[in-house]
Amino acid sequence: MFAKRTNWNLALNPLAEALAKHRAAGKPLIDLTVSNPTECGFTYDTETILNALRNAAALKYEPEPKGLLVAREAVAGYYADRGDTVSPDELLLTTSTSEAYSWVFRLLCDPGDEVLVPAPSYPLLGFLADIQDVTLRRYPLFYDHGWHIDMHELERAITARTRAVVVVHPNNPTGNYCKPSEMQRLREICAQRGLAIVADEVFLDFALDGVRRASFGGSSEALTFTLSGISKICGLPQMKVAWIVASGAAALKNEALARLEVIADTYLSMNAPVQWALGALLGTRYGFQAQLLQRAGANLAELDRQLLGQSPLERLMVEGGWNAVLRSLNLRREDQLGETESSLMDKGALVHPGHFYDFPSEGHLVMGLIASAQDFAVALRALGETNAIWRD
Repeated sequence: MFAKRTNWNLALNPLAEALAKHRAAGKPLIDLTVSNPTECGFTYDTETILNALRNAAALKYEPEPKGLLVAREAVAGYYADRGDTVSPDELLLTTSTSEAYSWVFRLLCDPGDEVLVPAPSYPLLGFLADIQDVTLRRYPLFYDHGWHIDMHELERAITARTRAVVVVHPNNPTGNYCKPSEMQRLREICAQRGLAIVADEVFLDFALDGVRRASFGGSSEALTFTLSGISKICGLPQMKVAWIVASGAAALKNEALARLEVIADTYLSMNAPVQWALGALLGTRYGFQAQLLQRAGANLAELDRQLLGQSPLERLMVEGGWNAVLRSLNLRREDQLGETESSLMDKGALVHPGHFYDFPSEGHLVMGLIASAQDFAVALRALGETNAIWRD
């Protein structure tokens, strides 16, 4: 009755079962896995956002597959403000980065073709690949006073069926940006092997050290698709605006854009009100990003303060994004890690286990940095109490 591509195991895992019981019992819980900024107490420019959606031009239906020019110009302006050169003609609007991934996978891959993705990385990529009949192969990130792409293993993972390499810049959840030397090497590998780069940059603007990183968008010797959107940039996931920037050698880029336009024309999923509002919505990003970066920085400092002297736990380096990764220096068994998560939940705090993100070894925990300072500090105290079971 159903397609094999949707034959996922939908049963709750033990952590999800425990969480459901905890919430059903009405017990308090500070959720450090939350990634929805609209639930975290940030202040939005309500007047600007709502007024932007009142544009009478949105009452007229103009089916433009790539997105209305006024909206694409707004996105190009965003890149210009960052110092990156992107033409509106190189852009297609989508309703989400998930849709953008789907369109790019459809463009590049026949059923069974392969795409390389980093490990650790966000588990949603697996579902997006399954839906498009794409096979994922992983290339590792390794930690050595910071996260790095293992270029040797990446090249070894390439097969005759590989069509693209996904890079998340900065990565979720590890928070490492692709270094300029890594960007250049990746472009060389992909150009030489005839592969595309798919660069997910939804967290690009959230550098915790305040140093702006360059985008993959713009000129490149390899065919490149850069994905982003206002879900993270402006903290507005409910507005459903994202995009694809195509770059690379002119012939390949133009062919890709022509084919993507047909895919976009098939779906026509972007709605007019948010397209007309996009310039104003992007203008609100400065206030939101300032709030989020201040909070993430303060929470990271509180995390380091509370971990000081707690030898079983180490906070790994994070350069950007909304998460922090903790590692047990004892690297205990997976069942003990599960005991940690369960004990934390009993004390009213929730974090993600590292295996959720495909960490290569045991003993990792992932926590978000965007909860309120008060909630974050309380959750960390619960972690400190739970830490006892990591000690030997």
